[in-house]
Amino acid sequence: MAYIANTPDDERIMLERIGLGSLEDLFASIPDSIRLKRPLAVPPALTELELDREIGKRLDQNQGSDRRVCFLGAGSYDHFIPAVVDQLSGRGEFYTAYTPYQPEASQGTLQATFEFQTLLCQLTGMEVANSSLYDGASATAEAMLMAIAVTGRHGKIVVAGTLHPEYRQVLHTFLAELEPTLVEVPMTAGVVDPAALAAEVDGETAAVIFQQPNFLGRLEDAKALAAAAHARGALAVAVVDPISLGLLNRPGSYGADIVVGEGQALGNPLSFGGPYLGLMACRAEFVRKMPGRIVGETVDKNGKRAWVLALQTREQHIRREKATSNICTNQGLYALRASIYLAVMGPRGLRAAAELSARKAHYAATRLAAVPGIELAFPGPFFKEFAIRTAADPRLVLESVGRQGFHGGIALERLDPALGGCILIAVTEKRTRSEIDGLAHAYERALEELQAAPARPRSAARASAIV
Repeated sequence: MAYIANTPDDERIMLERIGLGSLEDLFASIPDSIRLKRPLAVPPALTELELDREIGKRLDQNQGSDRRVCFLGAGSYDHFIPAVVDQLSGRGEFYTAYTPYQPEASQGTLQATFEFQTLLCQLTGMEVANSSLYDGASATAEAMLMAIAVTGRHGKIVVAGTLHPEYRQVLHTFLAELEPTLVEVPMTAGVVDPAALAAEVDGETAAVIFQQPNFLGRLEDAKALAAAAHARGALAVAVVDPISLGLLNRPGSYGADIVVGEGQALGNPLSFGGPYLGLMACRAEFVRKMPGRIVGETVDKNGKRAWVLALQTREQHIRREKATSNICTNQGLYALRASIYLAVMGPRGLRAAAELSARKAHYAATRLAAVPGIELAFPGPFFKEFAIRTAADPRLVLESVGRQGFHGGIALERLDPALGGCILIAVTEKRTRSEIDGLAHAYERALEELQAAPARPRSAARASAIV
């Protein structure tokens, strides 16, 4: 059953109603001989995160438990989710992922979605947001199509080579039968050179798409990349990690025209890779070209505040040639969870999560770089994710690290052959110093074992490794 603690005012009112002055008076009828006078042997109070970890340790004592410490990333992150997110999002008034077509019967869902849009605008520094998209990859593709519609240019799309490889694949798929060409600017030392990117932008470029922090966790010169787009009349599309915005500059401050991202980190579990939540926000002047739906505020016939689907320009509602997209539904339940998460965390909580993630990631990078046979693949500023290069086959290394109780990272060769020998590691605020130290020891043991063992065919490693 739901439990909400009584406030001091609640206690005072109840005590006044029964004619008592304090809680101590409430127990006055209990004889002193049987009242407990000594202090209770209760351990110090724990934060919700610490309590969750303590319960997890006790659950690990059960046979068959497999709770490997997670250092996986590349778009899906093991961030802390406050219990209130599950509690509120599971209420019957909200528990739906379907579009609220009938406003008279959907005011709760519409208001929650309106709050989601408001929070996303505050988070990104943009002027308008839609009511969510499918996931980060498809949101990036929708932003590309939106930029083409806004600019009327069909020549090319310029993409930073440090954008998530799978996002780039989705962009190629969307453009397979369309006129624009996709130009990828190669990275240099884990980032994109703004001058090299600017050289690819011309008068027929509809958009420049970059990721901040990028796929490798590195920080790009986002202001320079946005300026390179604007110099030739193109739109700047920023793909962001929403948690990073608790610490880094908001995209609106460095000139982004459209902001997209993956919202899984905002109160949604890893869930074996999906379904997830696509984020999109933009400048108000582009709102008529924005895909999906937008919830707006109005008044009902009695003059009371109310919410409706204000813009829903898809082929189901208007003529096909005027549709901005064919998005069939928004990820309503995941957007609700994101709204609750952001409201509960607030600016200070989000900043704390971002700062802890960054500090712990830098500590992990320092510890791992000290392990013989490991080096940072791309030294330089990063947020919560970084790549290392190992002396041994990353797949074999991760297999050994996995046996020691860690999801130790992602072998990057599968996603980008140019990154062979590299492993991407993500560190969130949930990770402790002992877990990070344990990961470093696990990598050290793995490399020692592989150095002493006879070589295995790469095909065998590929079949059994955690990637």
